[in-house]
Amino acid sequence: MELEHKHILLGVTGGIAAYKAVELLRLLKKAGAQVTVIMTESAKKFVGLTTFEVLSENPVLSDLYFDTDASVKHIELAQKADLAVIAPATANTIAKLAAGLADNALTTTLLAVTCPVMVCPSMNTDMYQNIRVQRNLDILEKDGWHILDPDSGVLASKPRGPGDCRNPGSSWTGWRPC
Repeated sequence: MELEHKHILLGVTGGIAAYKAVELLRLLKKAGAQVTVIMTESAKKFVGLTTFEVLSENPVLSDLYFDTDASVKHIELAQKADLAVIAPATANTIAKLAAGLADNALTTTLLAVTCPVMVCPSMNTDMYQNIRVQRNLDILEKDGWHILDPDSGVLASKPRGPGDCRNPGSSWTGWRPC
């Protein structure tokens, strides 16, 4: 997918791999994409909002009610998006998306997108392999969303196994949206 002049929504959720989203943002910008970051409240505990604002050159959406424009900003962002990437995608956010819940700026915006969506799960191996998480990922995939399976590596909890957030920036050439 050619990224030059494309509008990308980068959803960052509250997992330890949130720091990797900074590098993904840098790669997307380097490829010529216009990126808007949407962070969950938990994500802001791992990486500062200012980092994403400076690197994206756009305000970060993290609260639908922070200012008067935010209540419709998520719809505007959803309508102009060419691609949405959730990296890292935690088990909690994956469950919310599979159930159609909209209780934060990210999940609410994603309910309104019509563009392709790529979900990049990142969590402890046991969590990732849990039948409920796999069922939720299957639901998203059946709904037409693209799942970028995590790499196997050393995780924050120290064991090796699947759950290490793969950098989707290295996979753009092989990934084709429907």
